[in-house]
Amino acid sequence: MLALRTIMEKKTFSPEASPKAIGPYNHATRIGDLLFTAGQIPLDPMTNQIVVDDIAAQTTRVLENLRILLESEGLDLAHVVKTTIFMIDLSEFGKLNEIYADFFTHDYPSRSTVQVAALPMGARVEIEAIAHY
Repeated sequence: MLALRTIMEKKTFSPEASPKAIGPYNHATRIGDLLFTAGQIPLDPMTNQIVVDDIAAQTTRVLENLRILLESEGLDLAHVVKTTIFMIDLSEFGKLNEIYADFFTHDYPSRSTVQVAALPMGARVEIEAIAHY
């Protein structure tokens, strides 16, 4: 017996208000009722340059960029069900958590955090997310 497979429409987008992509990718992809974001680094949307080399400032900028991306699709941070955080120095995890808790205030999304050797453009932090419509 053959199984029937439903193919969902895939929609990709890169909002004007977001920093420009620094490679051949889209900022987000929607499939069904899920939105998958590309990793957001602390780029200032006006200059497309990394904000100051401070984990608190960079985490704030990354989460603001994520919020811009979600809002372009009519979502907000409450729709996020999973984040993955990449850091170059896990000793800064406490500072990152303080900022993260300002953006995700309750019903926190599931999360993974890993230390990596390096991130694009010298960023200290990168965050990607999965949101549910």
